[in-house]
This record gives sequence, structure tokens and C-alpha cells, in this order.
Amino acid sequence: MQLFPLIEKSDIQDIKKFQEEKLKALLKYLETHSSFYQNLFKEKNIDISSIQTLEDLSKLPVTTKTDLQLHNDDFFCVPMTQIVDFSTTSGTLGDPVTFGLSEKDMERIAYNEAISLSCAGISKGDVVQMITTIDKRFIAGLAYLLGLRKIGAGVVRMGPGIPELQWDSIFRYKPKYLITVPSFLLKMIDYAEKNNVDYKNSSVIGAVCIGESIKNQDFTDNILSQKIKEKWNIQLFSTYASTEMSTAFTECEFQNGGHQHPELIITEILDDDGNPVKEGETGELTITTLGVEALPLLRFKTGDIVKAHYESCKCGRNTMRLGPVIGRKQQMIKYKGTTLYPPAMNDILNDFDGILCYQIVIQSNEIGLDEIIIKLSTEISDENFENEVRDHFRAKLRVSPKIEIVDFDILSKTVFNPNSRKPINFVDLR
Repeated sequence: MQLFPLIEKSDIQDIKKFQEEKLKALLKYLETHSSFYQNLFKEKNIDISSIQTLEDLSKLPVTTKTDLQLHNDDFFCVPMTQIVDFSTTSGTLGDPVTFGLSEKDMERIAYNEAISLSCAGISKGDVVQMITTIDKRFIAGLAYLLGLRKIGAGVVRMGPGIPELQWDSIFRYKPKYLITVPSFLLKMIDYAEKNNVDYKNSSVIGAVCIGESIKNQDFTDNILSQKIKEKWNIQLFSTYASTEMSTAFTECEFQNGGHQHPELIITEILDDDGNPVKEGETGELTITTLGVEALPLLRFKTGDIVKAHYESCKCGRNTMRLGPVIGRKQQMIKYKGTTLYPPAMNDILNDFDGILCYQIVIQSNEIGLDEIIIKLSTEISDENFENEVRDHFRAKLRVSPKIEIVDFDILSKTVFNPNSRKPINFVDLR
């Protein structure tokens, strides 16, 4: 298997023509096998033969997570007897949405992660420690495992948490890379420093960072990334994916955004009216999956606000690259005339060394306006600490949230919920 597919080095127009052929095949497949899209094409009087180019996608309606929630079973294109793995993702209406993978989809997931993780430099013979869950119906851990096996790497399946065991495993099996939520690296460093673990001379040279952003929009290191690298000189690679996409966007060695794999996914960046944004502008990532057998999606709105980059990369790939996620559309906050997304507030809170954990809570006040409450646990006893945090918010974001100091034993139970694969740092009660 080629870990650097030739299509990614092809001319932009050749990539476009390649994707247009894949799109036409997908439309025929949906019209034949998907009850949801059959009904949609009929209801909207859509002749799929009129969709010949990527620009023609705008003739088709978008698919939303609410559609998935309300018509979950209608999206399946194969009988349940052909589903070999079940996973779930959160739904907009409360109950989770079920995704199923066929044997062919499992092969596709393995291929996707193999070429994605190889982007970050992982190669045959490397040992990789997975500090991520592989159970509880999460697809990510399974995808990493399948991809690493496809590459020919050795895998240490540690799961999340317990820094002591992570270090024991690192010195025992000598992994070259970790796959982890980046904020957990700070906990590992803290444990190592308090327990005289010689972490700077370990085998680890890099980490593939999931679930949290480590870059600013100009691809410089954000505060979280800076804090890790100040202590531990390892490479940090961003990767972005979702259950719905069944595809990952992972950085290469030049770390200028996550590379698109054109044989697996078509991407659009749309404004609030559903129109493509101009190059260089931000919008909602909307995806069309290619090569998915059980539950393919057409023009699915991910809810993530991003900016795409189209210039060629020094690594030789000519594919589009995604910048860091700015925020989720439904998590946008309007606070006293200022538009905010949680990642901007994460950066401010990560700037403080004394914060043990935190949670941003958004709720509506008695007159229907958004209210921001920052719950945090700190080892700093200075009574002026709250004011320092508040002043930092004013300086950086021009807002002054309410600050609540909460005992670590109480707050940590909600932030580090065992049923979540990443810290729950944001709660929306609106």
C-alpha cells in the first residue's frame, strides 16, 4: 500500500477531475441504496445526471446532524447483517446517532489512518503508544489501531489517564510516538517532575494530538502547545476527524494544516447562507464522503468553523489543507456585542500555570442573553487571582466573565468524565 498516494501530488485540475468522477459514482450509489437520499432527490426534483462538477454540488441541499437524528435508519445503504462495527456520535436532539461500518468501511478506515498518520512521520517498525480509548462505541481509537497496523507499526494500547502507568509503559516498550489529548501531556510532565521521572531522555520524539487545538490560525504554536514544548522538546502534530467524516486531516512534517485525502472526501467551506466562501475566508466545513459503503454522506454540515488553505505544501502534496478549528457553529457565543468561540477562551485559561482544571459554562440569563461562567480549580491562594483571570479576559477578548473557584475534587469529576474521550471543558446550558 502506498502511504503517500500519487493523487495527493497530482495537479490541482487532475485532483478535481478525479473527485468529480468519484462524486458521480457516489450519487448513483445513493440513488440506488439510500432511502434518505432517494426521498430527498425525489422531493427536491433532483436529476443526479445534472451534477457533473464540484461546482454543481451547490445544486444539492445540505445534510445536517438533525437529519441523521430523525432518519438514522434511512441513511444505511447496507443491511444490518453486513455491519461489523457499531459506533455512535452525539446528536443535536439528545440521543446519539448510530454509525455502522461494513468490512469494506473498516478497510477504508485503516487506509485513511495509515496515510494520515504517515503524514506525521510514523512508519513501519515504529512503536506508538495509544493514550486514547478504544471502547465505549468511540470510533477514533479503533481507527488509530487499524491504521497503525496497516503501516506496520507496533501498538501499545494504554488507554487514557494514569500518568504513572503511561511512564511505566514508555520506559518498558520505548514508543517513538504517542497519540493523545495534548492537555494530558501536561499532566504526564507534571507527574514526571514530581516523581523524578527522566522524561526528557525517554524514547518519545513526537505526539499526534487529538481532540484539542495546538495551533493558532497562522500555524504558530498556541499557548497549550507552547507550554508542552517549553518542558518537553517533542514534535506535536495536529489531526482532525469525526465519526461522520470517516476521514482524518493530519499535519505533515511542515505543520501547515491537516492534509485532505481527495480519494476519501470532498470538502466545501460554506457561509451562513450555504454559499461557498471566498478563498481565505472562514466558514462551516461541509463534507461529502467517498468510498463509504454503509453510511455515506452528501454535503454534510459538520458544524465546525474553519479556514481552508490551497497553496501547495513543501511536502509535495497539492491537496487542500485545513487550519485549526475556530469553533463549533452551535457553540458561538454573543456576549455584550462580542462574538466568541470556546477555543479562544481555552487559550486564555491555558496561559495560567496555577489552574488545575477548568470548565466554561454558557447559559442564558433572565433576559435571554448569553452569560459566561468560568469554573476553575487552582493551587494559587492569592485572593487577587480571580481578578487577574478576569483582567486577562478583558485584555484579550474584551469580555469580563463570571469566575467561580471550585474545589479540584469536585470539578475534576465533571471535567474528566470517564465516559468522554477528552476533557469536558465546555458546557452549553442555553
